[in-house]
Amino acid sequence: LAPDLVVANEEENRPVDLTALREAGVEVLVTEVRGVPEAFTELDRLLRACGARSRPGWLDEAESAWTRLPDPGRRTRAVVPIWRRPWMVLGRDTFAGDVLARLGVDNLYGGHAERYPKVPVEELRAADPEVVVLPDEPYRFTADDGPEAFPGLPCALLSGRHLTWYGPSLTEAPQVLGGALRAALR
Repeated sequence: LAPDLVVANEEENRPVDLTALREAGVEVLVTEVRGVPEAFTELDRLLRACGARSRPGWLDEAESAWTRLPDPGRRTRAVVPIWRRPWMVLGRDTFAGDVLARLGVDNLYGGHAERYPKVPVEELRAADPEVVVLPDEPYRFTADDGPEAFPGLPCALLSGRHLTWYGPSLTEAPQVLGGALRAALR
């Protein structure tokens, strides 16, 4: 294909593949995003690498939306499954975990040694969450697929696009995610 640039992500692409591309003379930009601030830095770097002459307005709007966030006040304990069969949750140092923390959600597995640990559903229920956060990606949790595993617990079905993607969706993510979390906790 002879690209001018290959964009990769440190947790999505294998180092051996990136090395092979570089050895073939292809420029490779590897993004690493573990939190909201890094998302803005990496987006700016990516846009410059792609030849953007100026910073797009949506990026300024998104950064402003996240820097103007009000203090969430009361914190809410949560488990955040991202997959089932086997059950996997958000662990430490994840972009989605940082997004939730900024919205007042404390991930009960945020201090786990792994970034995406496999945890049996019985342990997730026993962790005593106040809410179960179920995004629609990478696994597509729905009202009929996910909440039934957590009887008696409020479940917040969240947009994975707003929770896990960094890009233009960051502009509206605080409102969209905050609204869904508040609705689940009523």
